[in-house]
Parts: sequence; structure tokens; C-alpha cells
Amino acid sequence: MTDRTVADDTRSIPAGDRTLTLLSAGDLAGLRIDFADVLDTVEDACRTLAAGRSDNPRKLTVKPADGHSVAYAMLGRDGSRDVVAVKTSYKHGLDRGRDEQHYYTTLTLYDDTTGLPVAMLDCGRVGALRTPAVSALLARECAPPGARSALVIGTGTQGRLALPFLLTTLPGLERLMLSGTHPEGIAAVRDGLRGHFPDRDVETVTDLRAAAGDADVLVATAGGHTPAAVEAGWLKPGALSVLVGHGLAPSTLHRADRVVATSEAQMRVTGTDMADAAGRLPAVDAELPAVIAGTATGRGTAGERVFAYNSGLVVTDIALGHRFARLALDQGRGTRVALWA
Repeated sequence: MTDRTVADDTRSIPAGDRTLTLLSAGDLAGLRIDFADVLDTVEDACRTLAAGRSDNPRKLTVKPADGHSVAYAMLGRDGSRDVVAVKTSYKHGLDRGRDEQHYYTTLTLYDDTTGLPVAMLDCGRVGALRTPAVSALLARECAPPGARSALVIGTGTQGRLALPFLLTTLPGLERLMLSGTHPEGIAAVRDGLRGHFPDRDVETVTDLRAAAGDADVLVATAGGHTPAAVEAGWLKPGALSVLVGHGLAPSTLHRADRVVATSEAQMRVTGTDMADAAGRLPAVDAELPAVIAGTATGRGTAGERVFAYNSGLVVTDIALGHRFARLALDQGRGTRVALWA
């Protein structure tokens, strides 16, 4: 990892500027940032957290009894950038199809050196990049030696960037497989892959059990309505299964030889659908920040079946969000609001 990301992100805000800059999805859409930059930023956030210089408390969740919506609130502090932030996430229509759902997520950043606000931004693009970057780092640390095949389950926002990020951290992957049910999503995954790796293509699979049995790395990103549910018995020795959304049965967690999570505390909040019949989740053997820092092990032996839970870390949202905010502010983007005037 280079020092470029942190150095670029720590430029100060104009002295005494108490206005809040609002950065919309459109303000952020045209900003160029490559995968290596995203991975560097996310990895630095993990290392800083592992060193005890950042704070990443467990997220708060509210969900009505009928399950039609869910909301999260996450507070954190990034010690590399001296930034405090609050992320909110709200999804409505979980009992409906994808086209009928509403999803809003924001990130509000404060400079903890000057005490001044940095920006409030739509966090959609940040999450769309941060999550597959974390999955790719999990794959780099936990994949079996010489991994050659990868299977992505799901063609939504997370599925569409999963393969390009995996190829960035595991360039030796040869066979790329995709399991999905939405033709437009499958086309988007293929177009996205070719946009970043023009010489690569993805194989659409219909026999999920056979594909899972051939995969060295599986990344499950499907939505809650997916019929996909890969069982532990389908996996070959040494396989790595990364859960982002849905697509893996609870057996892949409970029968794994090793369990890695971005955060065990967060897994116990958001991973309840993977609990056993008694409502229990197994203990986590290692957390990703410690694995990246070299104080924990992501994989013990080549033949271990490893389950990795990617629930996200707010410090990675803060780091990447701050990177985007600085790029946008340097280009004069956004709308200034005298919120506290």
C-alpha cells in the first residue's frame, strides 16, 4: 500500500468555514478513481483500525415486525485522516421486487482536527465500490493457494463489480462464473467486466451446484428473494465462500473449517439469517483488519473451507467517502448550505 491515499485526503478545509457541502449522486458520478486507489484506501482503513487508531462501533438497527423496511446507523472515526462521520442507511420495500424498493444512504463527514464539517454525501457509489473491494481483500487473504476459478452469485449493484475487483487482487483467476436470474443484470455484469478487463468474459451458469463445486472462490451478493442457496456439501476442499448479501445456505458457515468476518460484532447484528436452528452463530476465528495487519490468519491450510462474512466497516466508508469528498471539493462540486447559520 502507498501513502498516496492518506496524503491526498488530509488537506484542510478553509479556516472557519462552517457551511456544509452537499454532494449528490450526480456530483460524485463523474469522479474518476481506479480500483487500486479504492483498494489502497480500504486497506489503509483496515490497518489503522487494527492498530487501534480508529473507532468502529457496532451498527444500530431498526426493523419493523413485518420486515418491510430496515434502517442502520453507523458512527465511526478514521485515525488516519482525523475524520469523524455518521453513515445512515434506509431500505424500504423488502417485501417487494427490486424495482419497487427504495434505498437511501448518506455519509456526513467532520474534520476532527479543525472541528469543521467536510461534507454530506450520497453514499451509494461509496458502498458500491467499498463492498466489492472488501470482498476482494478477503479473497486475497483467504483464497486457497493458486485459486483459478471464481463464482459470483447475484447481478445487482454488488455483483456487478465483484469480478473486476477479484481480478485486481487475484489476477491468476482463469474461469469466471456468474449465477443470476435477471437478463439485464447479467448483461451489466458482462459489460462491467469488459469495461475494466476487455480481454475477459464471464460464463453464465445454470447448474449452481456444479458451478459451486468447481469454484475456488464464491462471492454471494444476491438479494433476499434469491432462490440460490449453496450448501456446504457442494463445496470442494479449500474453497472460500464470501457472503455479502444472500446465496449461501447457513451450512456453509456452520460447517466451515475457519470463519473470518470484517467484524464479529456486526455479523451478530446483520447475520441472524445464517443462525442455526437454535439461533446460534459460530465463533469467528479472525477479523479482516487483523488479518491484513498480520496479527491473525485468514487461512490455515490449503484444504480448509473458509467462510468469510462481509458486513462492511464504517471506517472503510469514511475513508473512501472522504477520498471522494476531497476530489469533489477540489473540483468545486456540490452545493454549500449554511445549515448552522
